[in-house]
Amino acid sequence: MERPNVIDNVCYMFDIPVDRRGTDCMKYDALEKEFGRSDLIPLWVADMDFPVCEEIVQACYQRLNHSVYGYVHASDSYWKSIIDWQKSRNGFNIEREEITFIPGIVKGISFAVVSLTEPGDKILIQPPVYHPFKRVIEQNGRVAVMNPLKEPEPGSGNNYEMDIEGLRKVVEKERPKMLILCNPHNPIGISWPPEVLREVAEICSEYGVLVVSDEIHGDLVWEGHKHTPFATVSDAAANISITFGAPSKTFNIPGFVSSWCVVKNPDLRQKFFDWLESKELNGLNIMSLTATEAAYSFGADWLRQVKDYISGNIFFVANYIQTFMPKLKVHIPQASFLLWIDCRELGLNHDELIDMLINKAHLALTDGAIFGKEGNGFVRMNVAIARFTLERALKQLDNAINNPEQ
Repeated sequence: MERPNVIDNVCYMFDIPVDRRGTDCMKYDALEKEFGRSDLIPLWVADMDFPVCEEIVQACYQRLNHSVYGYVHASDSYWKSIIDWQKSRNGFNIEREEITFIPGIVKGISFAVVSLTEPGDKILIQPPVYHPFKRVIEQNGRVAVMNPLKEPEPGSGNNYEMDIEGLRKVVEKERPKMLILCNPHNPIGISWPPEVLREVAEICSEYGVLVVSDEIHGDLVWEGHKHTPFATVSDAAANISITFGAPSKTFNIPGFVSSWCVVKNPDLRQKFFDWLESKELNGLNIMSLTATEAAYSFGADWLRQVKDYISGNIFFVANYIQTFMPKLKVHIPQASFLLWIDCRELGLNHDELIDMLINKAHLALTDGAIFGKEGNGFVRMNVAIARFTLERALKQLDNAINNPEQ
């Protein structure tokens, strides 16, 4: 792909709110359906309220202006853009034969569950964790087994930890066929360190557990932390894993439904890729191909700018809450634009908390309970939004908490 005709050194203005209503946008246009009212500030769905980089926009314009939209063939440059990005950013060395297209990561995980396990098999997840994992397991006739994360002691300043001892015990007892790993973790935003991932690989390799690693937030790691692809930590990890990634969170293009999958083990790869091929589930569409290649080829400067802005938002929210709403406790993420907020000191039960957020604060936040019982009393807040709007949301929350009778 040639570089689109865009001026160099574009300075993006993320402070300018973008009106997304009426664009068939889930985050705004589904508010009435999901929350019962449409006058809420939406901080729930995990996409950004920011325009994408101009190179993506112009590349899509150029492709659409061709006016013939026939069947798609992915060029070598498409695959090279993904492979080069992963190597330079994450030290993840991928050969062309090891990677394929997937029409969305949750779909890809479902494909892996269906093709590589049997009905009734047990599959391990680590709550509180991205809620579609459990749904994909159970709606495909498998059994979800839990290895909850270890919550830090209140006031300790520590982060959640993976319960490695508990992982070994549950694997020994339940003998699951698969672990769905969230790396980095959603909703808490943990960037799992290599030593933890190596322990996971050791246990799962010993007991023949396949690791499916969702790494969609891997490019959104904050200063002082580094994303480690699971398949890179050891030969054992590479041999037992399927890695899913995408440009969608990184470059704010989830509507193009473009993801990729890497499998290092040749036997596992052939089984999974052949299954995808037999059902024609690995075929790209015009816009997913165009947007993905433009993003990975030309989007690095936009990503740098948007990460700087979001990082500022994270600390703006944390400082505001600590100052004006100290009963709320914010877990600062190591990765992603999602904040995990502990609301338990408010003394509200689940229904009271949700009612307060929706009908008094007029906010649409993600209910922590959907991530597992470990999320009761928590909410997830998306801060990839103009700071002016974010400040208004915080003021509404402050008023609902501190002036409940108004």
